[in-house]
Amino acid sequence: MKKLIDTLRRSFSARLSLWVVSFAALVFLAATAYFFTVSRRYVREEAILRATQVVENSVLRLNNILEDVQLSADNLEWLVYRHLDEPEMMMEYSRITVQGNPVLSGCSISFEPDYFEGRHYFSAYSGYIGGTLRTEQEGDDDYQYFYLDWYLQPKLLNQPCWTEPYSDWEQDDAKDRQTQRMVSYCKPLTTAEGYIGGISLDISLKWLSDNLSPVKPYPHSYSILISRGGTYLVHPDPDKLFYQTIFTEGLITPRPELDELGTSMLDQEAGYRRLMVDGKPSFVFFTPLKATGWSMAIVCPESDIFGRFNRLRWIVTTIDILGLLLLFFLCFRVIRKTMRPLSDLARQAEDIASGHFDTVLPENDQPDELGTLSRSFADMQSSLVAYMDELTRTTANKVRIEGELQIARNIQRGMIPQVFPPFPERKDIDLYASMDPAREVGGDLYDYLIQGGRLYFCIGDVSGKGVPASLFMTVVRNLFRAAGRQGLPPAEIAHQINETLSDGNEQLMFVTMFIGAIDLVSGRLDFCNCGHNPPVLLPRGGKPAFLPCKANTPLGILPDARFEGEYVDGLKGTPLFLYTDGLTEAEDPALELFGSDRLLAVLGEPYVDAETVVKRMQAAISDHVAGADASDDLTMLCLEIKN
Repeated sequence: MKKLIDTLRRSFSARLSLWVVSFAALVFLAATAYFFTVSRRYVREEAILRATQVVENSVLRLNNILEDVQLSADNLEWLVYRHLDEPEMMMEYSRITVQGNPVLSGCSISFEPDYFEGRHYFSAYSGYIGGTLRTEQEGDDDYQYFYLDWYLQPKLLNQPCWTEPYSDWEQDDAKDRQTQRMVSYCKPLTTAEGYIGGISLDISLKWLSDNLSPVKPYPHSYSILISRGGTYLVHPDPDKLFYQTIFTEGLITPRPELDELGTSMLDQEAGYRRLMVDGKPSFVFFTPLKATGWSMAIVCPESDIFGRFNRLRWIVTTIDILGLLLLFFLCFRVIRKTMRPLSDLARQAEDIASGHFDTVLPENDQPDELGTLSRSFADMQSSLVAYMDELTRTTANKVRIEGELQIARNIQRGMIPQVFPPFPERKDIDLYASMDPAREVGGDLYDYLIQGGRLYFCIGDVSGKGVPASLFMTVVRNLFRAAGRQGLPPAEIAHQINETLSDGNEQLMFVTMFIGAIDLVSGRLDFCNCGHNPPVLLPRGGKPAFLPCKANTPLGILPDARFEGEYVDGLKGTPLFLYTDGLTEAEDPALELFGSDRLLAVLGEPYVDAETVVKRMQAAISDHVAGADASDDLTMLCLEIKN
């Protein structure tokens, strides 16, 4: 050690080599730390995505199976009602139901005591006993089924339901009782006289476990399934299955994080939690089964998720240490031979690194690596200066373009009516609209005006996006307003706009458009739909429905195209909702469209006023896209002519 210290004191080359290696070590340490920090985050995100997809796919598959069970109950209910006077047919139907659905372990069609004359008990049961499908009448003095949960729950609730897990028993040929653990889907049977019985379709917990246990994104992960009361339906530990809930462990030893997980699962939430499971740090990914109130989770130990990552970290760290030692000895030999010119080059390079790009580098015509390095630094300096100049110009141009786009956005918004209510002096008009372009400027439009005792209004969607669509939109809006002020019918307005747009339309741009004119006294709506989405009528006390529209071509495509107008009487007091396809085609992160069904569901909520309808729809779109970038402009308009 003393000899090494003396060498470092006497040898500048050794000290410089040590400094270079020390600096490299710091860089390696920082880079490695950053690399592994980012990599660990990516591994975690990939694990979350992978496990979430697995659990969601499993829940989707299980939901489909459970929906098939519910559909079987619906079909069986129809058969039972058709043959209520034939009790023996119930035996056949219960058997057919179990035979036709491999998911089911049993089926009961049970009736109230003495429903059939001379039969105090009647419960047609079919199920697998010792691997063989048996059909029998299961009610007797030892098995009074009408006091059991699977019979009482649908009777008391008067609606279909899934039971909590329970044990039941069956008899084989030797009259030995065999216990089954199961859950049942129960459906009440009612007539005009009241409750007459119920249908119960059974699924064994063993079947659930056999189907969900193999689902594991990692070797040591496993699945659990809890009922709406928290009882384990599927769990790898047989001691917990059926007899314990997700809260049982917390009753013995306080586990707030486990209680919080259980509460979230019972509240039908979806997500993941990090907590200790069986003494190991683990991630628990969970999602609900909405139709049953159950919740499924996958437990993934962190050792599975980060195992290969940790091994890679030790390998890279070892390579870094060996590489630094090798670098020290190489630097010592090279620096000792080429110290002086390298020092000059390093000094000049430091000046360049500090921002002095015009620093003159020393000339070095040597054919070795140092000469090449010196010339490379000179080339790099020249390229860097040119790059900085280009970057300065590019930044200035970008700022200018962004400013111009902002001005264009403001101009475009200024051309679209923004003040609501639009006609404050008219208490009989309730109107509200919004426009959200996908880019700085967009191609959607809406407008309205009152002319000759009628409210003219329109909504449109120009092909394309950005500045060209914005300019085209401006032309369309001005053409509509000019034609509307003449008091023309909507079909004639469409004709005039089409003729103007088709003339010299070399870019082949077009616009889909709905043009309407509603009489403020009679409530008659004259309209012409030019290839646009049909509006939705919102009758008070009724369900929303699309307004039937005839097909017309979009505007600007075909010169001399004919446009057919239509009308609807009596729209006073009936709100009308118009929109562009940016609403129904809004995509969530999984690329699922918002769609017409969600549109009608939101519009089906109680009507308050036009502004509430538009803002309620905006909130629904925001929840659906969940932060994903908008793929198209989104425009909405809602109006009502009040009685």
